[in-house]
Amino acid sequence: MAAGCYRSLCKVGRSFLETPATARSGTASFLLGNAATHSSRRGFGSGVPGFRSRLVSSVRAGGGRVLGCAFLLGGGLGLYQTLKLSLQQHLAQEDSKVSGGGPKMTLYQYKTCPFCSKVRAFLDFYGLPYEIVEVNPVMRQEIKWSSYRKVPILMVDGELQLNDSSVIISSLRTLMISKEKSLSDIIRCYPEMKAVNDRGKEVTEYNNKYWLMLSEAQNAAVYPAKGVQKEEMKWRQWADDWLVHLISPNVYRTTGEALASFDYIVREGKFGTVEGFFAKYVGAAAMFIISKRLKNRHNLQDDVRQDLYRAVDDWVAAIGKNRKFMGGDQPNLADLAVFGVLRVMEGLQAFDDMMENTKVKHWYRRMERATLHHEGRS
Repeated sequence: MAAGCYRSLCKVGRSFLETPATARSGTASFLLGNAATHSSRRGFGSGVPGFRSRLVSSVRAGGGRVLGCAFLLGGGLGLYQTLKLSLQQHLAQEDSKVSGGGPKMTLYQYKTCPFCSKVRAFLDFYGLPYEIVEVNPVMRQEIKWSSYRKVPILMVDGELQLNDSSVIISSLRTLMISKEKSLSDIIRCYPEMKAVNDRGKEVTEYNNKYWLMLSEAQNAAVYPAKGVQKEEMKWRQWADDWLVHLISPNVYRTTGEALASFDYIVREGKFGTVEGFFAKYVGAAAMFIISKRLKNRHNLQDDVRQDLYRAVDDWVAAIGKNRKFMGGDQPNLADLAVFGVLRVMEGLQAFDDMMENTKVKHWYRRMERATLHHEGRS
């Protein structure tokens, strides 16, 4: 728009310079006359008799050339402002990219899902901006477009779909470190694999999902000490294969805890009024029964709290007394995974019991601060 104004001003300016003096005087009189008509009180309110007539006469005597030059000068200033604005916009865009503007990400989730919580912990810690779409767990209309019917799903720039919490985390972390690779290329390193589990149900798994796809030099920079990469991968897998299975038996341990848990789920999730009512009471009863089956399936003790306490204390012991986090002074991907899983119990009796009866409290509070303040953002 500014460039168009500049071209118009230049045309007017050239017409003044190229038009004969008699014609210029008429045009100048017309312009000044209009200006005087609309702003005589302000523009010519000098109080000096004959001021306007002398000004018009001077223009008729050759001031049209001056007015033409003024239009050209105005056009030049317009072009300068246009270029200046364009440069400022370009620099703002570059600053946005450097500061983490990055791709647009949308997370499809259930808020109380531990796998979704893992992804949020990762995105928050590294300060990666994202939008959330809360999925109705009954109808799941929000993800009806996807053949993959689980959450979390992360959509990148509205085109690239990432499934599985560990794949999402590994691929995004790889992209942050290995910036010469595209996310599409990285995703190909985590191929989808169909399998049948021990209950005869077909499941989708992903190869390599705990690996970062880095060069040898990049890998040495990220994992400078011997054994830290294997340690991180081991505990990330532990969070998925063991810790996450302790959540349901503990939050649905009794009928009272099951009702409290579903009250929280309905309050935080996306339910209609009728759905919420049935989810709270029917869901609580169903999950109380299912939690007993899960206890048997995973060979848990009758008092499932003891398995939770032991798992959490094993985690704290693995960190040791000389490290703030398993990653040292900063959380690594294992820290974020374990924190994300445990966080879904906040506000429930199982969480309060865990904080009181294990040694996890100090580590957990440090993780809260690290994710809240985006301490991993470079």
